[in-house]
Amino acid sequence: MTTLEWHEGGVAHVARWRSESGWPAPKKVVVADDTMNADTAYRLALDGTALLWRGDFQNARQLLQALVRRVEHKGERAKRAKASRVKAAPTSPTEAFHRHRLQQLQRARTLAMLLIPFEADHAIPLRRAPDARLACLEAYGVADKPYVASLRELLGVIGAHEWRRKGVHIPALDERIHPWYGVFSPVRGEYVELVAQAPLPDGAKVGARLAFDIGAGTGVLSAVLARRGLRVLATDMDARALGCARENISRLGLAPQVDIIEADLFPEGRAPLVVCNPPWLPGKPSSAIEHAIYDPDSRMLKGFLDGLAAHLETDGEGWLILSDLAEHLGLRSREQLLGWIAAAGLEVAARHDTRPVHGKANDADDPLHAARSKEVTSLWRLRAA
Repeated sequence: MTTLEWHEGGVAHVARWRSESGWPAPKKVVVADDTMNADTAYRLALDGTALLWRGDFQNARQLLQALVRRVEHKGERAKRAKASRVKAAPTSPTEAFHRHRLQQLQRARTLAMLLIPFEADHAIPLRRAPDARLACLEAYGVADKPYVASLRELLGVIGAHEWRRKGVHIPALDERIHPWYGVFSPVRGEYVELVAQAPLPDGAKVGARLAFDIGAGTGVLSAVLARRGLRVLATDMDARALGCARENISRLGLAPQVDIIEADLFPEGRAPLVVCNPPWLPGKPSSAIEHAIYDPDSRMLKGFLDGLAAHLETDGEGWLILSDLAEHLGLRSREQLLGWIAAAGLEVAARHDTRPVHGKANDADDPLHAARSKEVTSLWRLRAA
């Protein structure tokens, strides 16, 4: 963990720096309190100067909201300026995606400049600060020294704590799954329904009735497979995901049917059914949660396809759950995907498609609406060729 350095009252200070997004510790830091106005804070944040807050916590939240309004206003002005240009050349979906992602990163970086101090037990030494110790303990683990993190990240930690406490209702289970901080929440239920409804291969209906769940995440697909009468061996590499999946499986009373182990993709052995829901977009994650969205160089997708045949029982199937959003964004072609499948010694036995029902799919104001409106989520049933 790196450190943050600043001067306060003529004295040099050092504290641990924490950033789940992987942001480096700011080089320039000023102490800020209730006397700082939003315009000054915004100029400093744009300049890369962090604001270490010493005032009232609720005022810090109001200041963050004011920074959000200024960032959004700047974005709207940029849109109007672009629209005013005569016959501006339209961008491709790929260019639109990269531009949108860059804007999101710049926005996140600016808003991350408002910093909050923490004591060694995760307590926040500010007036009217909430008791976020449990939320921070869940997200960060035990802290033995004071540290500094962004207010925006803290609010995300608190929000994740509420998600974990309340859970997400999964119709396919008629139960709730409780995601941990940094583990992608199964809010897009269409892919869960595909796994709940696809016909099981013959080998999974008799005999061992075993399935592998590659990349368990919250454990939601393991739970669905277990409810379908299968014994499940689930894998993941992320410590949070492993803990989250184990907790959810135990909470659902499915621990006798599901084993969750740390492994890079496949466990040892073969199974009549091997299921994988890899990140759907090729790209570099910019935060812990984005590892469930972005797959650098399509490593997990290719790794699953390349190793699948060697882990399938005779006449077994691999279920690849994948959105085609990357295709509509120009990040991957259908021909590429089919080429990887063929190169791995696999063939497509069948495919089950569904349309997403999340809010952005019908949001015409979303910058990626042209691609999202065409998106299809598929369960590819693959067999050894």
